[in-house]
Amino acid sequence: MDVLETYESRVRYYCRRWPAVFARAEGARLYDEDGREYLDFFAGAATLNYGHNPPELVEAVIDYLRSGGLVHGLDTATVAKREFVRALSDVVLAPRGLDYRIQFTGPTGTSAVEAALRVARKATGRRRVVCLTGAYHGMTVDSIAVSDISGPAGLPTLDPAGVTRVPHEMDAPGTEHALAALASALDGPDGAPAAFVVETLQGEGGVRPLSARYLSEAQALCRRTGTILIVDDIQAGGGRTGPFFSFESAGLRPDVVCLSKSISGLGLPLSLVLIAPELDVWAPGEHSGTFRGNQLAFVTGALAIRRWWRTEHLRREVERKSALLAEELSTLDDDGGCLAGPVRGRGLLLGLPCRSRGVADLVARYAFEQGLLLETCGRDGEVLKLCPPLTVTDAELRRGVGTLAAALRRAGDRHGAGQVVAVRPG
Repeated sequence: MDVLETYESRVRYYCRRWPAVFARAEGARLYDEDGREYLDFFAGAATLNYGHNPPELVEAVIDYLRSGGLVHGLDTATVAKREFVRALSDVVLAPRGLDYRIQFTGPTGTSAVEAALRVARKATGRRRVVCLTGAYHGMTVDSIAVSDISGPAGLPTLDPAGVTRVPHEMDAPGTEHALAALASALDGPDGAPAAFVVETLQGEGGVRPLSARYLSEAQALCRRTGTILIVDDIQAGGGRTGPFFSFESAGLRPDVVCLSKSISGLGLPLSLVLIAPELDVWAPGEHSGTFRGNQLAFVTGALAIRRWWRTEHLRREVERKSALLAEELSTLDDDGGCLAGPVRGRGLLLGLPCRSRGVADLVARYAFEQGLLLETCGRDGEVLKLCPPLTVTDAELRRGVGTLAAALRRAGDRHGAGQVVAVRPG
């Protein structure tokens, strides 16, 4: 990695977490240039829901390129975009009774969040936005302003006064207190805000789910005050929690939904916003971007939706595998006292809280050395995140937990001896 260490910016991160040069990948496994195999329990931060390089998606890209199809299309009308919109509408939206307009916003999730916030402000004529503690919504100006984890929180924002942060359900004494704080923010002396932006399951914030009761009552509060309900489903959507949308189990019908990460099916950049028809107040060209029309992502995204979402099979499999993974994790030996609580989360986005960031980093390091890719998350980096592809096999899940158990025992030996120090990558 000499050339990368010499020329790449110090901001690089994952190459420090996993010091290997990866050469190829298939399913839930990666291989470095020396041929060593790694089991992937990160899946590109929930981007690779169907695993690395699903053969049918790879073949679709190759066939499309050989046919001379457009690769870059801005927001022109193309065959590839038409097929993606048709698949999303026919397979995902219509069966759920959803009539959203689809706005393609650019290559990354933060682009979708920025557009969602701006359309909410334009539709309501208001500026203020309410968000939750522990949230993460991206790395651009407005997205950072409504985020609350250690990295982005320290970066400057243009309009911090326009944001009201209320406690997440897990940061409050109970659901009643959390809802009371939200009600005050939505219907207080400053008047109603433009929007309430929320992740139903915080990923970067520490794998922290909101209860169905909280989400349902939050939606009712938004309806009562005319506040736009924005669900950021960038990480938890696309089947990560079981159903296609993470909010389905709570019976929500958000005004605006942000999607990205896994929506292309192959890890190709694509982001979009689903907007209730009455809120689609954009003037033509008012919100633009050069890379809104990734045609290859449209090709693979349309095929992925039709391949995995025409039936309930994947949803049922995610729910079954989630139960299996949670059960396996519940049996972990923690004699070294590394863990700070039980497994939490939904679907195949689960978290194990550790005693400290140092302990979590140590476990992740030892897991990597034994061929398992894990990441940490949480406001203090103290939670181990388990986020394998949705297509992971039962055997791979058990193997991953076995490797994690060994890493936990090794870290426990150091933790018990008082030798754990901060080992954050870099």
